[in-house]
Amino acid sequence: MDRLARCLAAVVLLWAAALPAAAQYRKDSLTIDMPADAGTLDPHLQWDTDSYMVYRNIFDNLVTRDRSGAIVPQVATSWRYIDDTTIEFAIREGIVFHDGTPLTVDDVVYSIRRILDPKLKSPQITQYDQIEAVEPAGEWAIRIRTRTAYAPLLAQLVKLSVVPKAHVEAVGDQAFNLAPVGSGPYRLREWRKGVGSNLEANERYWAGTPPFRTVQFRVVPDLTTRLADLKTGRADLARALTSDQAQLIAADPRLKILSGPTERLGYLFLNAQLAPTDDPRLRRAIAHAIDRKLIIEALLKGYANPVDVLLTPASFGYVADIKGLPYDPERARALVREASHDGRPLSFLLSPVYDARVAQAIQQMLGDVGLKVEIAMMDQPTFIRRRLGRADEAGHMSLGRWACACQDADGMIYPMFRTGSAFSKYANPAFDREVDAARATIETAQRIVHYRRALALLNEDVASVPLYQDFAIYGARRELVWQTTPAESLTIMEMDWRP
Repeated sequence: MDRLARCLAAVVLLWAAALPAAAQYRKDSLTIDMPADAGTLDPHLQWDTDSYMVYRNIFDNLVTRDRSGAIVPQVATSWRYIDDTTIEFAIREGIVFHDGTPLTVDDVVYSIRRILDPKLKSPQITQYDQIEAVEPAGEWAIRIRTRTAYAPLLAQLVKLSVVPKAHVEAVGDQAFNLAPVGSGPYRLREWRKGVGSNLEANERYWAGTPPFRTVQFRVVPDLTTRLADLKTGRADLARALTSDQAQLIAADPRLKILSGPTERLGYLFLNAQLAPTDDPRLRRAIAHAIDRKLIIEALLKGYANPVDVLLTPASFGYVADIKGLPYDPERARALVREASHDGRPLSFLLSPVYDARVAQAIQQMLGDVGLKVEIAMMDQPTFIRRRLGRADEAGHMSLGRWACACQDADGMIYPMFRTGSAFSKYANPAFDREVDAARATIETAQRIVHYRRALALLNEDVASVPLYQDFAIYGARRELVWQTTPAESLTIMEMDWRP
């Protein structure tokens, strides 16, 4: 019988080995609760976290970061600088898009040129506008030439997703957004606006078998529902939880908290191009009215680090010795009077992505110094459209949780405040000169000098109010194995399930 049992076991093992990879998934499906729907699944059109977390699993990027934060190959296998303004990338052979067509050098070149095309109106264009030319350099290489030396280039290319040129041109931008085709570990099966996205494993993925056959991103704006879904097992992972919920999760043996500091900046956006917040005295009053320490300790329960500048320690260019405006409600009241504010309500834009408790606390703090604030709640796509719109559409203030997935000041304060950026509602030629100069040198020490000056100018003008370095807070089932990173990439390929 022992011999028979061994023979049967061997047959079972051989049978299992012969099964296709998809039949060997340890857990068939992963369900993720998100606070908002993706605004777009076209990777060249988005600039919001919920879109990025979905489409990042559909597409491959030119380069990426490992868990330590180092820039490592993905579509590109290696790179070398020809001179200060020219870099050559070797492109990986054997990658196939979800429609069965091979990924080629032409697709990589097209992807960069597409973002740079003004007709697309990509909000990412400011991150790549130093690129002067991109050309094939043989069958499996490309060269990128920048106008000047551009030190942040590699950090920005971490975000560059490669799209199939022939497919995008055949179907058009609008159709591609609704049914994107990438080369990543998952392909889009269904996107129901306002409900969520369903992905299925790409079993031919060049970097290995995806860990789950299907992944469902569900739109669950209500925080309480996201917590309940975890507890009942309807969700395996929930994003954007609060510190209060973290305490409840920590007390449940079936669940765990996945958290850590990020590059993301929590800040109060102030519209410096819309009256009355165009008055620097009123912006200064707002800054003095906010008790950041109370917000971090009482509301965030320590799941944040205080910052005095509009950048976090996770990003290159951060400086720790520039001091912000202290909490001083008396000074705030005096400045409100000095600004001759007529008492009109200030509009405060908000969406479910942001912590409403923080917004309500700021609303009360500003009320205490004589400023009436009206919170306007809206869905995330509407919020983004208004923030990207004209100054008179962007509200007087809103919560911001800015990240660039690049961990470089160029991807943070440049698009947030550089004159002409779609997100910027602030203009200062002196600031523009500093961030432009920081882009144009590869000398690390000199870049720090420029960013120090740029951050000091933002503080002096109170372009917005820095609040804290944000912590990612996920709730997860105990069996899910994953580690958050400063860049907040929700990469399914890095996950595992261990019962």
